[in-house]
Amino acid sequence: MMREVRFLAVVCMMLAVVVHADDKRTITIGSKSFTESVILGDMASQLVVETGIDAEHRREIGGTRILWQALLAGQLDIYPEYTGTLIQEIFADQDIPDDAALRRELDNVDIDMIGPLGFNNTYALGMQPRVADERGITSISNLRDHPDLTFGFSNEFMDRGDGWPSLSARYNLKPQSVRGLHHDLAYRSIADGTLDVIDLYTTDAEIQKYGLRMLIDDLNHFPRYDAVLLVRHDAPESVRNVLSRLAGRISQDQMIAMNARVKLDGQPESIVAASFLADTLNIDTSPNVDGFWKRLGQTTVDHLILVAVSLGAAVFVAVPLGVLAGMRPTSGQAIIGACGIVQTIPSLALLVILMKPVRWLGAEGFAAPAVVALFLYSLLPIVRNTATGIINVPLSLQESATALGLRPWARLRLVSLPLASPTILAGIKTSAVINVGFATLGALIGAGGYGQPIMTGIRLDDYRLILEGAVPAALLALVVQGLFELAERRLVPRGLRLKRHH
Repeated sequence: MMREVRFLAVVCMMLAVVVHADDKRTITIGSKSFTESVILGDMASQLVVETGIDAEHRREIGGTRILWQALLAGQLDIYPEYTGTLIQEIFADQDIPDDAALRRELDNVDIDMIGPLGFNNTYALGMQPRVADERGITSISNLRDHPDLTFGFSNEFMDRGDGWPSLSARYNLKPQSVRGLHHDLAYRSIADGTLDVIDLYTTDAEIQKYGLRMLIDDLNHFPRYDAVLLVRHDAPESVRNVLSRLAGRISQDQMIAMNARVKLDGQPESIVAASFLADTLNIDTSPNVDGFWKRLGQTTVDHLILVAVSLGAAVFVAVPLGVLAGMRPTSGQAIIGACGIVQTIPSLALLVILMKPVRWLGAEGFAAPAVVALFLYSLLPIVRNTATGIINVPLSLQESATALGLRPWARLRLVSLPLASPTILAGIKTSAVINVGFATLGALIGAGGYGQPIMTGIRLDDYRLILEGAVPAALLALVVQGLFELAERRLVPRGLRLKRHH
């Protein structure tokens, strides 16, 4: 049993080395988890490629703080942002009066700001005209008199400094129900009447699609959110030069039209971005639109790496911990309790919490925090089952082994672990199946895997894309379970298998 465990750990370490083996310089562009950001990220990616430099677009990584920290850490070289977000959220503790002061602050952290690109995508609150007319609501101030309305805001808007906390304070809004949800789901909820008031991005194509009314910001709470590109100082000069061609070239109407082509007409973001570059800048690019099988192959590889590396590390650590817990019950309670505490931490919170510590330890790439989170979640079933298996070894057999003169290590290797192997394998199988499902959340921080098409499908309201990630994840879980059933025949002594089945 220990031989197989050591072999698995070596294989997983080799996989990790392979993942990081390619040190070739590539410009990495990030984008937030909404359509406009993805389109701008694709524009930047295609322009960088025109300089002869390789570019990789990490789509839908998450919210502002995740991308900003990744930019500072060098995991990203470029990402699209908005001046209002930088002033009100990133540099909220500083008094920044204008774009010139903002550029100086960015320069202090080795970041250049290219733009503004030409359009202002500010926040607004929206309602169905029918509901607004019934209540006589035309401005945000009018909402004070209607606390019974149900408010629903994007998750980031709920917490950011220029979002709901400051908006509610400025307008003295005290609604009875305020919910946080994905921005794209909010549109569907207000359309079916589940929500009454939602936050809008003023360039969203859905505003026209659903016929929503934007409420007047009568106290001028929201600043301008001019779109810009943030670029690290260490990016090649040729990259900054080509990206500068976008400055002032994207109008509000053009951005709304591009969002509509993606969200309403179903066109790929890369095609829409390439069309704009050709029509506006006379730059002909060759956008890469992956077919279904290529996308499935890439997401499968990413998912398998996340699961294999995290599970292999968990087996390597958890089995010895479980043995220790089984042999020393007092220490065992503390070990199992510590592993249990990790299980109580919400998975998304753990992913975000781990990003900084993982970077401090020198790990690169967006997959590293996801691997560590999955590793931590995998520990409890393996530790608990291993300890249970060791504890349940009959005392008579242990005494017989001692009488035969076997040393403690030999008793563990030849008697306890073989007898406990069915229980240990059951714990590893449980962790593996759970890992396959949890790994889909890695897409929230740019780790890829089957969660990527699920996230894109939610954003685009495309159930085919959601199923493109959900169905393979479910099938992989079944395959993993079947493989462990086969592994049991190889690793568990035949007598123990027969005893269990009878």
